[in-house]
Amino acid sequence: MKYIGYCRKSTDESDRQILSIESQIDELKEFASRQNLEILDIVTEARTAKSPGRPYFNDVLKRIESGEAQGIISWHPDRLARNSIDGGKIIYLLDTGKLIDLKFPSFWFENSPQGKFVLNIAFGQSKYYVDNLSENVKRGQRTLLKKGVLPSRPRKGYLYNDKECFHEIDPVKSKVIKKAFEKYADGGSQTEIAKFLFVNGIEKRRGGVLSLTTVERILTDKFYIGLFYFNGELHQGTHKTFISKALFDNVQKQLEQNTRKSFKTHNFPFLRMMKCGECGASITAEYKTKYYKRTHNEGKYTYYRCTKKLKPCTQRFIRQEEVDSQLRKIVLDVAIPVGWLPKWENLIEKYEFIDKQNREANTIKLEKDSESVDLKLNTLLDAFLDGTLDGETYKAKKNELFERKLKLQEKIGQIRTDGSVWLEPMKEFLNVAKDSQKVARAKNNCEEIASFAKNIGSNFFLTDRRLSADYKKGFDTAFLELSGIRASGARLSHSFCERDRGVEPLFTAWKAVVKPIN
Repeated sequence: MKYIGYCRKSTDESDRQILSIESQIDELKEFASRQNLEILDIVTEARTAKSPGRPYFNDVLKRIESGEAQGIISWHPDRLARNSIDGGKIIYLLDTGKLIDLKFPSFWFENSPQGKFVLNIAFGQSKYYVDNLSENVKRGQRTLLKKGVLPSRPRKGYLYNDKECFHEIDPVKSKVIKKAFEKYADGGSQTEIAKFLFVNGIEKRRGGVLSLTTVERILTDKFYIGLFYFNGELHQGTHKTFISKALFDNVQKQLEQNTRKSFKTHNFPFLRMMKCGECGASITAEYKTKYYKRTHNEGKYTYYRCTKKLKPCTQRFIRQEEVDSQLRKIVLDVAIPVGWLPKWENLIEKYEFIDKQNREANTIKLEKDSESVDLKLNTLLDAFLDGTLDGETYKAKKNELFERKLKLQEKIGQIRTDGSVWLEPMKEFLNVAKDSQKVARAKNNCEEIASFAKNIGSNFFLTDRRLSADYKKGFDTAFLELSGIRASGARLSHSFCERDRGVEPLFTAWKAVVKPIN
């Protein structure tokens, strides 16, 4: 009688006592030698037997059916089957006589009604082990989810505490991950982030630079702000976070912008900043080289022009130096005198006290709203457990309520950290406005001028080689007041924050358009 040996060890089996494939082969050969069995071939397979469909196992059964061999030798019945279909196939082959014998070094079997009954029990025990293990895993997962713990391997920047069963911050790698988020929010590329992580010890499990897909997965993972998805359901985590919601949102905006960016081959500081005032198309930039016959030299210049992609347009090009000069004029027009700053700083201090009281009142209201959402979540859970709500509807409603709670918590956090809706912008306005002269008068800082101009204005249009823009709130008022004072010939000693109707925030609804520079 000829036998085919079958050895299997699943890559996901947790039982460390199960012999390796090499050990199983040695055991089978030694057992066959003692029993004087002829092994025609030994087939090995690294695949789970929880479900049917193992290609090498099916091939063994086909060889048995074809008569190539009459018996199978394996370490234990659970190596052959852990599901009812594969177990049933073996029993059927025994019943039909195509499979005459089974041999196991660790299990007794004879081809008789009693032997097949015992074999059926062994296969049933194997299936029970798989089903019970699966249920135990799911039970453990549900327990962790109730505690707000993600039942998965730790994310980059975290460690898993096996004793306490929770994710804790890795004191070293968390700083690297946070720096990666900050770098990307500041305009870094995913390739740069991957290299930065590799240099600082965050790499693939088998070594090497992380793929760009993995980098993007890290940058979009809500786990870093205290939330996580499991089986499509959003959960509130109890782990500590080291990425702020504001930083996470900035990264998401940067990701969205980068997906729309075209390939950039040159460094044009004012690109994607202006539009054509005649047709509304984008302004592009290009290099031009001019040859001078008299001196035999070449001059390289940068020009900005309308792309003319929307409709016919008569606008001509403009040199980068002219754009730079006009942007500096726009910045200088809102530069406030240093003498005004003490008065404004005293006023801000006064309003900060009032703002503190308002923040406390608003925080109490938002916390009550958050408690109301918690009650709705509990009611939703009761309806699901009672069977009056199906699983899909429960998940959808729960995710919706979680998003609402997250927004409320975000507002509470903003109130606590950012303060008033106008005080912080007012402070920012002062910081920008007082630096306007310094930035505008500096040399060879086109990138800084472009960035600074975006902070104080928007809607930059080029018409007949003249640049116009809308000042943002605060700067529009500064432009109007400063222009009026300069036009009257008066000295810039009177602060326009002092008004007859009292001291009020600078951010009124006034809107001024920068007039084209003559």
